[in-house]
Amino acid sequence: MIYLLQKTLIYAAPLLIVALGGMFAERSGVINLALEGEMIFGAFCGAILARALAVSGAFQDNVQMLFLIALLVSAISGGLFSLLLSFSAINMKADQTIGGTALNMLAAAVVNAFALSLFNSEKIQMPANFSGYVIKNEGLPAIVQVFGDKAYLSTYLIVVVFIMLSIWIYKTKTGMRMRACGEHPQAAASVGINVFRMRYLGTTISGALAGLGGYAYIATVSNGTAESSVGGMGFLALAIMIFGNWKPVGIALGALLFGFLKCIGPVSSSLDLLKNLKLPMYFYNIIPYVVVLVVLALTSKKSGCPKAEGIPYDKGMR
Repeated sequence: MIYLLQKTLIYAAPLLIVALGGMFAERSGVINLALEGEMIFGAFCGAILARALAVSGAFQDNVQMLFLIALLVSAISGGLFSLLLSFSAINMKADQTIGGTALNMLAAAVVNAFALSLFNSEKIQMPANFSGYVIKNEGLPAIVQVFGDKAYLSTYLIVVVFIMLSIWIYKTKTGMRMRACGEHPQAAASVGINVFRMRYLGTTISGALAGLGGYAYIATVSNGTAESSVGGMGFLALAIMIFGNWKPVGIALGALLFGFLKCIGPVSSSLDLLKNLKLPMYFYNIIPYVVVLVVLALTSKKSGCPKAEGIPYDKGMR
């Protein structure tokens, strides 16, 4: 059970932060279906930087610092990529569903094109000695031991960022203004809140968190391989956001649940109970997506989505 919990946390961490990113965009009033594309683009940019610095010998004695820099670049790249969605949805008032879908397709195409032109391959593999993102838990409090004898640095960072941003959006003036723009933008504008600015902020934070989650995914789940796919994790994060009713606590519980379901396939050969069932790994791999359909069907009538999400803001509307 301890082993299974440790594997669950590895899969749950990227889902947790990306689902929180989706919540930020939708709380500001913009539907961000481009989480998958932002993960792909952010992870790719971080991977290029990490590979370049590792090959050049920079930070050779401090690979963890290199990993943190790559995470930061991934987050910035995801935030910049999300500006395409922000401009189309906020300024141009375009259909946000179509815009998000287009960005998912664009990210995969851009990554493939640049990977082939720069590396003559559709995949970028991190150097074999790039293991600085694994840190030892020796000397840390007992509660941390749930992460295992060794843990990914990104897991700790994601948990800290998740807690800080969850508090920020509910307890700060800017966070409350952002949520107001997702509920009733006209009322927010009437008291002097810049709705456009708040929606840009929410969508940019969303993209940055998706980029961060994308690099965490390739560094942990994908074994250091960046490509034009993140295994549908962005879409699964959207489902977790809906499952969590657009609230951080619900998102955390959903990430743990779907992280557990997602890790069953890879660990099935290591657990005697699952090994004795002799079911193919593909059977376990489809379980999370079947559960998504069931959960969304059961919770659709109790949705607590922001009232103005997906509705372009028009100053003339009342």
